Amino acid sequence: MLAVRAFCLTTLLAALATSPAHAQTVGREQDIRNLRLGQRVLVDDGTCPAGQVKEVRGAKMTESGITVTRNCVPRIGPKTK
Repeated sequence: MLAVRAFCLTTLLAALATSPAHAQTVGREQDIRNLRLGQRVLVDDGTCPAGQVKEVRGAKMTESGITVTRNCVPRIGPKTK
């Protein structure tokens, strides 16, 4: 019984580790509402070089709220509107 539970847990963790994370894509940074800690949102506003898109991430919790970081990351898949 314990071996079956361990196998199921291992299989579940492997599936979660290999599944791609799907970030929400918006057209403007102002469209982001209630960014949570660790959440990533892709912003396709044309501010990054060709082949890249801006990633906005809730990086750190402070007394005044969540600190946001912005980076250009490679675009994966076709461009969306």
